[in-house]
Amino acid sequence: MKILGIDTSCDDTSAAVTADGSSVISNIIHSQIKLHNPYGGVVPELASREHIRNIVPVVDKALSSAGLKLPDINAIAVTVGPGLIGSLLVGLYYAKSIAYFNKIPLVAVNHLEGHILSILLEEEHPDFPFTALTVSGGHTSLYYVKAPGDYELMGQTLDDAAGEAFDKVAKLLGLGYPGGAIIESHARSGRPDAIHFPRAYISDESLDFSFSGLKTAVALFIDKWERQGREKADNIRLTDIAASFQEAVFDVLIDKLIRAGIKSSVSSLVLAGGVACNRALRDRLTLRAQKEGFTVYYPRPAYCTDNGAMIALSGFFRAIRHDYADYNIDVRSRFPVRDIKKLK
Repeated sequence: MKILGIDTSCDDTSAAVTADGSSVISNIIHSQIKLHNPYGGVVPELASREHIRNIVPVVDKALSSAGLKLPDINAIAVTVGPGLIGSLLVGLYYAKSIAYFNKIPLVAVNHLEGHILSILLEEEHPDFPFTALTVSGGHTSLYYVKAPGDYELMGQTLDDAAGEAFDKVAKLLGLGYPGGAIIESHARSGRPDAIHFPRAYISDESLDFSFSGLKTAVALFIDKWERQGREKADNIRLTDIAASFQEAVFDVLIDKLIRAGIKSSVSSLVLAGGVACNRALRDRLTLRAQKEGFTVYYPRPAYCTDNGAMIALSGFFRAIRHDYADYNIDVRSRFPVRDIKKLK
């Protein structure tokens, strides 16, 4: 079964073709990083306009790279949420139009489910059940994954996502966008113990997250640091701030994922989402997991960031159940994974 997957949930226009679930034939991504970099974050109106310009050539390239045409496709999977409304509408309306005119079944996909299942795109992946932590610019959530389509939310951010915190701190430091890779680069030469930033809920029994307080603490420190003359202030360098901030985020993410794995009695953990590209986070988590008796699995970076392949994969599991969408389906900015069974 060949699935065309389309994702326009935020600022990447992506389309991919998979065969029989996890075999990726093509995966095309058009990034908008250069467009949004001057603003220090994604501008929704600009993002949706850029999707309009790129959706047709990106889908065409995904098909041509796979050596296929639309009549060869068995189902079209498209992200309907969560995400930016304007961006989501571009992908959904285009998917609806080509599905209708080519008489191809339409499958609606939850973007978060795509991240949860993205590890299945890898040849080496865990058996079910496993515990997954999805960490990105818009989401930070823990799930007990029993099977495709069967997920239990164990914890989530109560305010800001971890990836959003990276972007905000990078902007405060004048480093640009996206913040994750930039902070990681500067943190390599910094001292992670130079500044003690708060780790919200790390001693709490709950598996929820909070990063708004950390963002505020870093902002206040940077304000004081700049008023004192930057590197003259207590011998603190920009790289030290980056490293100390990153360390605080990682401490919480790793601790919560390990505790979630223990609570759900699994042997396998999965880290997915854009923040999962961070090599330092992977190295630290792998070491801690080994000590605790877990095996950790990571999608390759191309499958951690937003991509059409994970949407096609998620769509495959719905398509084999003939769980197709009606043409009156609409997008939604907020879309908890628990509501995926309501997709029609």
